[in-house]
Amino acid sequence: MKDHAPGITRRDFIRGTAFAALSTTLGMKAAAESPSAAAEEEKFTSTVFIVRDQKALDDLHRVNREAASEMLDKVMCAVAGKEDAKAAWQTFVKPEDTVGLMPTSHLNATHNEITELVREKLTGAGIPAKNIVNAQGRSGVHKTCTVLMPLPNLKAHWLTGFGTVLKNYIQLGGNPPAYHAENSKDLGRIWNMPDVKGKTKVVIVDALRPLFDKGPQVDPQYLWHYNGIIAGTDPIAVEAVCVKIVQAKRNAFKGESWPLSPPPICLEAADKEYHLGCSDLAKIKIVRMGWEEGALV
Repeated sequence: MKDHAPGITRRDFIRGTAFAALSTTLGMKAAAESPSAAAEEEKFTSTVFIVRDQKALDDLHRVNREAASEMLDKVMCAVAGKEDAKAAWQTFVKPEDTVGLMPTSHLNATHNEITELVREKLTGAGIPAKNIVNAQGRSGVHKTCTVLMPLPNLKAHWLTGFGTVLKNYIQLGGNPPAYHAENSKDLGRIWNMPDVKGKTKVVIVDALRPLFDKGPQVDPQYLWHYNGIIAGTDPIAVEAVCVKIVQAKRNAFKGESWPLSPPPICLEAADKEYHLGCSDLAKIKIVRMGWEEGALV
């Protein structure tokens, strides 16, 4: 089986991704019993879950905290293959863990409401509050964490083409400018560093109001209400789906093909060279939940 997210064993993967989640949350038992459906499922190596709610943001771009909370629980239940939200979070963290939250910290930052809700979900799952730390941009903090939890905002980036999941760990590399060479191809190297590798159990992307050009600096004309949260255990598959969404939005905005620039070559390199997950959309199962209009995938 293809390698998946660092730190996820074969048992964790089977328990926490496509087949368990689909059979539990989407009633796919009948499909699994069909030979043709089973063959269709076998072509997928990773699953990415998208939950959206039209009420997640109001007209002034303010977060509906209740809706966001429900979205987080729903997507985590799907990823973990659990019906109970607390049990879903406990799939990825244990009371003895020190969890390092990794939100986008500036320039089109992760919504504070998402970061704080994740913190609340973790304490509700039995993680002591003192064991939940902000590891983003704080030198060396990640080294003491047993779990790292990426919470990036969905955005394009003028240096890398894309600046969501992979780029979320650039501060952990110790010298961020060094990773911008060759269009940031080697961002995946950071994820295999000894004090990072194996600590990422699940990725949660804030896709409430993404940025589809000119990132990380914010140009309001390139922001839109996607009203979503995207999650999965394979960070590269999650990134691939995020790229697909942003590219589709760019094309729709221009009315023609408008490729990301520079091309996000770090995505394929993370798969082929650093073996962090699957970048091939043909092998990624995308499960959508909630509001369908404008899903773009």
